[in-house]
Amino acid sequence: MTRTFTPTTGPAGTAAPGTVSADTVRMGVFVPSTKVHWGESTDPREAVSFGVRAERTGFDSLWATDSLLTPRLEALTVLAALAAVTERVALGTGALLPALRTPVQAAQTIASVDLLSGGRLVLGVGAGYPGGFGRPVYAMAGTPWPNRFARLDETVELWRRLWTGEGPVTFHGEVLHFDDLVPATRAFRPGGPPVWLGGATPAALARAGRLYDGWLPYPPDPADYGTGLAAIRDAAGEAGRGGTPFAPALFVNVLITDAADGGRAAMDAYALANYRRPVAELEKIQAIAAGTPEAVVERLGRYVAQGARHLVIRIAAPDIPAQLGQLDRLVALRPALNSLLAGATGGPAAADVRRR
Repeated sequence: MTRTFTPTTGPAGTAAPGTVSADTVRMGVFVPSTKVHWGESTDPREAVSFGVRAERTGFDSLWATDSLLTPRLEALTVLAALAAVTERVALGTGALLPALRTPVQAAQTIASVDLLSGGRLVLGVGAGYPGGFGRPVYAMAGTPWPNRFARLDETVELWRRLWTGEGPVTFHGEVLHFDDLVPATRAFRPGGPPVWLGGATPAALARAGRLYDGWLPYPPDPADYGTGLAAIRDAAGEAGRGGTPFAPALFVNVLITDAADGGRAAMDAYALANYRRPVAELEKIQAIAAGTPEAVVERLGRYVAQGARHLVIRIAAPDIPAQLGQLDRLVALRPALNSLLAGATGGPAAADVRRR
């Protein structure tokens, strides 16, 4: 039996923040909130101006990263600033690390941003990347590394209970223990903003299907996206959530360029600056699409054919001016991606869409 996730819609039939339309590709973009993108003379507030421009250009969502490893604007602070100057875009974290914050205080901050945005917040969350990008961050936050997945799931469960504004709340899990918490700040939406899980291990896929509202991975092979989404659907069905709204998203590094090398040198410089590793290593662990508009559409279309419906783009350009120069070119890809989704082009990706 085929199990499907049911998208919900907002006013006038538009997709509500944190949901997707099965027949439309949505596009989001990360705002340049990390210092590596600012340059010596850049005002960090330009990250907010970037978000305003991206909304006017036609993007569906704006995203902020979260870490303690490199200087940046804190993710929820950025989204609060964007909430005040944008009107329709969803505002997301990609991905928030709940372990960096105390659970109850974080619930209040998240509810506050959701309220200030009028219910446009989407929480992409993760337990931290293994190795140098994960364990050191936990150490800086004073959070134990063991049992991090249980900590993440329990934190999200606690948040959802606190966001109802009903109390007192008592919570006893494997990791978290609270008694008689006073009624907390209610989120804009009943139950709080949608929470999307990052990660693509078998355990993460099962947890995404059982517990979460969306999926935000970055698999380098589009086929792995399709396999992962199928596993999530199976887990959701087994948990009795087969008809629950669910957002299949993709975190992807993108650069549109007419360079003869297909953007290889530029992508390598970007990977070294942002991830401290060459593109030859990055492309083994993260989704990448670079080259001409046609090449980028072909690459992204392979993920769309496998079920991705919300493309969350990190522009692989070195600074804010260069990233601004990509916005119009990126949004211009949407009609071609929607044509692939609809099966209108007759190409291989369209055939894959028709078979699904």
